[in-house]
Amino acid sequence: MKYENLSEIASRLNAIIDNAIDGIITIDTRGIVESINPSAAQLFGYQPHEVIGHNIKMLMASPHHERHDTYLENYQRTRVAKIIGIGREVKGRRKDGNLFPFRLSVSETHLENRTIYTGVIHDLSEQKEAEAKILALNQELEEKVESRTQDLANAVEKLMLANKRLEQEINQRKDVEATLRETEKEIRHALEKEIQLNELKSRFVSMASHEFRTPLSTILSSASLIARYEDTQGQARREKHVKRIKSAVTNLTGILNDFLSLSKLEEGKFHLNWEMFDLLELCSEVSDEIQGLLKNGQVIAVEKELENLEIYSDKRVLKNILFNLMSNAIKYSPEGKKITCSIKLIEAIIQLAIKDEGIGIPEEDQSFMFDRFFRAGNVTNIQGTGLGLNIVKRYVELLGGDISFSSTLGKGTTFKVNIPLKNMSTND
Repeated sequence: MKYENLSEIASRLNAIIDNAIDGIITIDTRGIVESINPSAAQLFGYQPHEVIGHNIKMLMASPHHERHDTYLENYQRTRVAKIIGIGREVKGRRKDGNLFPFRLSVSETHLENRTIYTGVIHDLSEQKEAEAKILALNQELEEKVESRTQDLANAVEKLMLANKRLEQEINQRKDVEATLRETEKEIRHALEKEIQLNELKSRFVSMASHEFRTPLSTILSSASLIARYEDTQGQARREKHVKRIKSAVTNLTGILNDFLSLSKLEEGKFHLNWEMFDLLELCSEVSDEIQGLLKNGQVIAVEKELENLEIYSDKRVLKNILFNLMSNAIKYSPEGKKITCSIKLIEAIIQLAIKDEGIGIPEEDQSFMFDRFFRAGNVTNIQGTGLGLNIVKRYVELLGGDISFSSTLGKGTTFKVNIPLKNMSTND
């Protein structure tokens, strides 16, 4: 990116920080606040000027309020990190004196002549309230189960006594026992469902916290380092950090788009926009737009049997499907490999196939690939939310189609999407 556009990047970065959902605060080595974004100011109930220039410990609860200066001195003396670079759950003190829980992540940034510390604050109030409600619901459910179990025991005892007295009622007793067993099965199912929901929530909070924190830290550190290279000799370094900022912003945008798409699909607010367009032109358009994601030596080949293919469908949805599958092929393939996008018309079915020569999918993970938040065991070091394929499958189903894949570990993966052609007279 040209140097004259750096001011635009800086403005965009400031806008991102100012509009970040989480609080962001920077301090110097003495603990004095240098900046605070609107989310952090609102979270603590202060105006920014009431905090900037003051010691950060004014926002802390005991015992950290009294010990914070010692924490900084010990770290600067010993370099042993207890919070910096690690993160922990603490309590903050609002202006009105009320305490609230939050997750604190602190990073250290070395500038040209000094060092600053950046804290990212994620409010845990709603999470803690939700956890308390879940605990209360679990307790209530356990009490109901215990009561129901006792009722079941009493009922069985009565049935056994009745069986001894009245052999002619044995068939009726068996019916009652079957009903009781079914009730117990339903209770167990409800308990298992509650556990699954808790696990899903925990995975979502953990994933979102990690995936947002990493690119934000990259943006902050790169923006700070850009200011160091003022002469023309530092242009290469400036371009390197600008590229890191663009990559981090692209990553954040992708994560947000995944969350928004999933939210609309879950709430039933996603509506299709039917129109006529050339599918082959759309494939070429996606291929051109995705060139910036290619690794060294990677190429995208578009294979087509026709010169043009006018279809009636939702162009935006098909573009999202293609972009997601092609970007996945790039992401999970090494340098120098080929990604192939083929388009076929089989009777009244459009078949799109995205083939890569990448790392492949372990056989034991293949049955879970379209589950929300699931990621294969061999991609833990590659960024991702685990939502993309789940969203793609939903999109394909909205268009009345189906998606499948075949994969060999270490050799590559092929995803196939089959979508029936739709007549303009039916767009429900």
